[in-house]
Amino acid sequence: MMELAQIRMFKTVANLGSVVQASAALHCVPSNITARIKTLESELKVSLFYREGRGLRITPSGEVFLAYAEKILALTEEAKRAVDPSSEPSGTLRIGAIESSATSRFPPILTKFHAQFPNVELQFKTGTWPQLLEDMHQHRLDGAVIAVDIDRPFLNSATFLQEDLVLISSVSSQPIKSVNDLNGKAIFMWPEPCPYRAALETWLNQNNVISPITSIASYGTIIGCVSAGSGASLVPKGVFEQYQHGMGLVGCEFTALEPIENRVIWRNDTGKFPALDAFIHMIQQDKQS
Repeated sequence: MMELAQIRMFKTVANLGSVVQASAALHCVPSNITARIKTLESELKVSLFYREGRGLRITPSGEVFLAYAEKILALTEEAKRAVDPSSEPSGTLRIGAIESSATSRFPPILTKFHAQFPNVELQFKTGTWPQLLEDMHQHRLDGAVIAVDIDRPFLNSATFLQEDLVLISSVSSQPIKSVNDLNGKAIFMWPEPCPYRAALETWLNQNNVISPITSIASYGTIIGCVSAGSGASLVPKGVFEQYQHGMGLVGCEFTALEPIENRVIWRNDTGKFPALDAFIHMIQQDKQS
């Protein structure tokens, strides 16, 4: 019969793409993992991986089974929490965030959370909001912070913060005092569907301003381009505050560019989860302070 250990081994190999790496992560010998996966394939009557030299690549059937494996393991963790006599936050908590929040707003929260709840193993990842939403849907994350208001029946959400927007340019460039000063100027922004980019494009369109926008999926690279005098960008205020010192940047805020709400989202079907409850409570406390 199919066992949880087999499912956990399969998921780890699927994520790492290697039996050797999975054996190190699971603290068991590679031959055991290989044998258990072959037994699982025999029971399912499908191949879960393509064998390519020393590596493995998941098959279409494996992709289908992986989605169920993630749900099974998530439900198992939920069951453990439900019967755990201890109400103290512990175990693994998987949190994601868009890069702007991850780099500028989250470090103090993560430090505070780790100090207050040392028995929680906090796993943190960054991604675009569609990626994070998909990870939530597939039970790969327990919570996430995104910059869009998402309505899904399996999600709860709350305001994390109202993020002001700052138009940045180099101190060596011509100052930007109005939207018209951006006409023809190179602009560097995160790729679509970034909500900050959408806010900028709406502002430019409303004022009939045409500027070439270069897509860059890294705030560090965007800041570097702007600092070198190559163009401008619209960034969350937290990102500007993080990079402004020593980078030769000047920032301007415009009333037409309204703050964008960042929201924390979490599944509403996880049952008793003290670690997640403590994390959400800490975020809401920080928002009020």
